[in-house]
Amino acid sequence: MIPFQPQMHSIDLNCDMGEGCGHDEELLEFVSSANIACGFHAGGATTMRRTAEAAIKHGVAIGAHPSYPDRENFGRTNIDMPPAEVFDIVAYQVGAMRTICETAGGKLRHVKPHGALYNQAGRDNDLAGAIAEAVRAIDPQLILYGLSGSELISEGRRAGLKTASEVFADRTYQPDGSLTPRSQPNALITDAEASVGQVLRFVTEGSAIAAGGKSVIVEADTICLHGDGEHAVEFARAIFTGLQQRGIAIAPISR
Repeated sequence: MIPFQPQMHSIDLNCDMGEGCGHDEELLEFVSSANIACGFHAGGATTMRRTAEAAIKHGVAIGAHPSYPDRENFGRTNIDMPPAEVFDIVAYQVGAMRTICETAGGKLRHVKPHGALYNQAGRDNDLAGAIAEAVRAIDPQLILYGLSGSELISEGRRAGLKTASEVFADRTYQPDGSLTPRSQPNALITDAEASVGQVLRFVTEGSAIAAGGKSVIVEADTICLHGDGEHAVEFARAIFTGLQQRGIAIAPISR
């Protein structure tokens, strides 16, 4: 295995947006990539357009944030869906976001699945492959975001896509490198200083401290901050400042 080489000059900071949380405009001041909900778990055509326009205004890269059709549970409930249907719903959402982005004067740059779809595809290579093939069918130049070390990254690479290994500023980790499920205690980091410390460890050391104190290796191409968090703007500002103070720029991933 090639040892992790920390990226000391720049890192992508992405945020889920267009989900009706009310502070997207503030968050766009601090992030470099926006993952815009495509209507299946939140948002809709008008929200997609307005969020894309705001991202363009701030010079933030635009991504599609497709999910299972599950608005009732915000896309966070596992669904047993055949890979062929996953292909269809992902292609539908990414295609819609791409068109709306272009009509707003921008260009779609990446795709990051949402919630349960993201988590299930991280473990299931058939689902991950369906997502990767759908993304490639829409535009093979799109970058596929997935959890560091996951099947989504592996299948994206197998499909010939550029991938971005993702880590999370506001989530805790398990010893196997997976995220602590939201249903368990301490799944979320609620202290801004702790979040900044985790981000700096990602960027400078390529690792995270997991439950039980074990250090786990992660590949960090992009760092996610959840836009629906109670302290999202506070966290974004603290992370932005912490990285800048150490000479690490926040910039989108280039194709």
